[in-house]
Amino acid sequence: QAHLVESGGGLVQTGGSLTLSCAASENILSFSVIHWYRQAPGEQRRVVAFITRDDITNYMVSVKGRFTISRDNAKNTVYLQMHSLKPEDTAVYYCNGRRVPNDYWGQGTQVTVSL
Repeated sequence: QAHLVESGGGLVQTGGSLTLSCAASENILSFSVIHWYRQAPGEQRRVVAFITRDDITNYMVSVKGRFTISRDNAKNTVYLQMHSLKPEDTAVYYCNGRRVPNDYWGQGTQVTVSL
C-alpha cells in the first residue's frame, strides 16, 4: 500500500509564495500521474495541476503562470511551487497518485492566503 504525504502548507500574505511537497513511500514513477487537488470550504475538490510519468504537465486556468508542478525522482517527491498567491487560493491541498486501478491520497496540507 503506497503512502503519499504532503507538507509545506501554511499562512502567507497575498502575493507571497509557498512550495508544497508530496513525498511517496514508493518509487514516484510507479504512478502514471500525480495530481495536486485543492478543496476550499463548501466547495468540491478540484484538480490544480498534474504531472505524468512522461513529464506532461497541465494546470487549472486560474493558476497558470503562477504555479509550477515538478518532480524529483531521486527523492520520490512531487512539488507544487506557488507564487503570487491570492486569497482565493486558500484551501486544503491534496496530492493524488494514480496507479491503475487504484488512487492514493495524502492527508492534505492547509494553505491560507491572507489579505
